[in-house]
Amino acid sequence: MRNFHFHGIRIVKTGIAIFLTAIICEWFHWPPVFAVITAIVTIEPTVSDSIKKGIVRFPASAIGSAYAVFFIALFGNSPITYTLAAVFTILTCYKLNLHAGLLVATLTAVAMVEVIHSNYLISFFIRLGTTTTGLLVSISVNMIVFRPDYRKDILDSIQKIGARAGTILEQTFQTILYDEQIDRTIDGVFIHQLNKEILKTETLIRFQRDESNLHPLMGGDREGLLMAEKQLSYLHNLDYHLGNLRYLPLNKISWSKSERDIIMDAVTELSNDLKHATDYNSQKHQLQLKNITDLFWEDNEEITKNNEIHPTQFPPELIILYELVTIYNLVDRFYNPDLKNSFQQVERK
Repeated sequence: MRNFHFHGIRIVKTGIAIFLTAIICEWFHWPPVFAVITAIVTIEPTVSDSIKKGIVRFPASAIGSAYAVFFIALFGNSPITYTLAAVFTILTCYKLNLHAGLLVATLTAVAMVEVIHSNYLISFFIRLGTTTTGLLVSISVNMIVFRPDYRKDILDSIQKIGARAGTILEQTFQTILYDEQIDRTIDGVFIHQLNKEILKTETLIRFQRDESNLHPLMGGDREGLLMAEKQLSYLHNLDYHLGNLRYLPLNKISWSKSERDIIMDAVTELSNDLKHATDYNSQKHQLQLKNITDLFWEDNEEITKNNEIHPTQFPPELIILYELVTIYNLVDRFYNPDLKNSFQQVERK
């Protein structure tokens, strides 16, 4: 639903921009097709991106128009005109690093060949006028109509990523402790999907930061964005440590049934903390962490006592406990009360 909502708004804004652009061009008696093309590609996820890419697309379109007029004057409406106008536009935009405007400029160049028959200079300036119209209308629509605001999407996404991480954590330790012979390929698929969700949320945070920098009224949410970035970085690290657990040799684990149950109980509590934020209890969390830490040091002492020469590689039990302790600390920082309140106010707005 979130993706449909996000894309649906952009579709509506694109339609409004096309309609207004066409009306303005008709009023000036300009051919609206070039302005409409510009308007379509200028609706970006943020107003900031629309402005930045618009600044690039205007000179790029001017270059395409200039080449079209030049080669029409030399060769008329012929195949060589289309070819040279497109090729020279692409080369020039590439050399000038106008990559964001390359497609629009090339489309403008080849489309102009069909409609220009005389008054080449006037046609060139009309193209600049239509391009400017499309840019200004799209930027204005993006700024005024359904102004981009991703704060709630970011919050929802972080909560979903946390819940999914909790599920993966529980499944991973279920496999490590009790189902050693099971195929672990599916764990890698889940972890990869989790990483993709994290990257998507990082993109939303970038969009929102750009909006906050551009619009003074939204600048007050910077604390919330900083908190969201920190929370997402903890989830990113958690994803990394979950990935580390996939490559352990499970057949060498020597824990007893009771030790495995202690660890699984701690993992289940940790998983519930990630799935349900309201279940997080700092004191209970610290108690579980102490149990795991004690087990970690016990195993560490056992290794040094039973080996006259210290091993050159850590045993899998020690690595598993180390990763689990690290994940516990990450979850604790994820739910740090000092960072929690400001961004969640978005839900109440």
